[in-house]
Amino acid sequence: MTVIQKKADNPIAHLTRADIEQIGVELDAIRQDVIDSRGAGDAAYIRRMITTQRSLELGSRAVLLFSIFPPAWVVGTAGLSAAKILDNMEIGHNILHGQWDWMRDPKIHSTTWEWDSATPAAQWKHSHNEIHHTYTNVVGKDNDLGYGIMRVDEDQPWVPFHLAQPLWNFINAMFFEYGIAAYDLELGAATKKGTTKTPEFKKNLKGVLAKIRRQVTKDYVVHPALSVATGSFLSTIAANFTANTIRNLWSHSIIMCGHFPEGVETFERRSIEGETKGDWYVRQMLGSANISGSKFMHIMSGNLSHQIEHHLFPDLPSNRYGEIAPRVQALFEKYGLNYCSRPLVPQVYSAWHKVVRLSLPNGWLATTKVSNAPEQLTKLYKMSTGTPKVRRAIQARLTQEARRAQESAAA
Repeated sequence: MTVIQKKADNPIAHLTRADIEQIGVELDAIRQDVIDSRGAGDAAYIRRMITTQRSLELGSRAVLLFSIFPPAWVVGTAGLSAAKILDNMEIGHNILHGQWDWMRDPKIHSTTWEWDSATPAAQWKHSHNEIHHTYTNVVGKDNDLGYGIMRVDEDQPWVPFHLAQPLWNFINAMFFEYGIAAYDLELGAATKKGTTKTPEFKKNLKGVLAKIRRQVTKDYVVHPALSVATGSFLSTIAANFTANTIRNLWSHSIIMCGHFPEGVETFERRSIEGETKGDWYVRQMLGSANISGSKFMHIMSGNLSHQIEHHLFPDLPSNRYGEIAPRVQALFEKYGLNYCSRPLVPQVYSAWHKVVRLSLPNGWLATTKVSNAPEQLTKLYKMSTGTPKVRRAIQARLTQEARRAQESAAA
């Protein structure tokens, strides 16, 4: 994958300006249909979901009071894991998008909701709703493209740090809520720029630390302490840690599938200058990927399995994405565009494959054979230990060799 503007076979080259604007008109019509029919059934859905989540969490924590007994530990941990996933995905993520603000219920509103996560809702809304959803898949503008720790597009320059990005990604998956908190805080950028002592950063840092303290106190002090009477203090800590880890791994997997898999397009920074609403819609269409599956899987993914529909209409109720998905897919087919959708396992594999593939310089894998392996390893060593000028020179040769190999194979 590289930015769509540099592709020899640009997948939107066949669209006229009139086509792009008409796509916008037709998508606006789909959106309006949902808004016009939004009502009591949708409100009942989110209230039912919240009641289910709270009941599941309360019941699971009650079972974990007796987690010294293995069956109780298993049942309680499984229930708590599911409750945390529901809280973050189908409830928290979507309420914080403002999908249910139209109900005018102050208890289910994007301005008042807080979730079971290390990152404060206000900071997440800025980095996710304002930055990611505005600049989706624009290299250099959308920080979600690799979260600042990975290279997930050929247009992002390779540096030696990327050699270990499969490891960074695994660690990020295990402790995803803390990774997101650091990401929302823009900790890496602030450290590089030396802005960690500004009043704004200190204020945000204070908010993150306070949220982490509350989360840790709840999961690793208060609830385990309630289990002391049954001798379940340590087993409850283990259960809470396991539930948090399962939630982290699941959330990370679902979110990776939204923009990392092969077949998802990226865009040049300058391509969004003068962007119309139709252009924006087309970028969201091609910059996102879906996961096909059952209704249960869609709910547990927060309906982010309908990532394409979510990115087109981030403020529509999540329970309506499945309903409009066929209409959106028909629009893709009408205009000859690729509707990127696969089942969960192939989509996760595709995302991880890209993380591993792009841990190496562009063209290195394509030009490596058993016969030239020592020479290729020498190039990789020089790129890893050399100056930026050395890296650029070797990268240019690799790119040229890979192009020749591709042309030779096609001939």
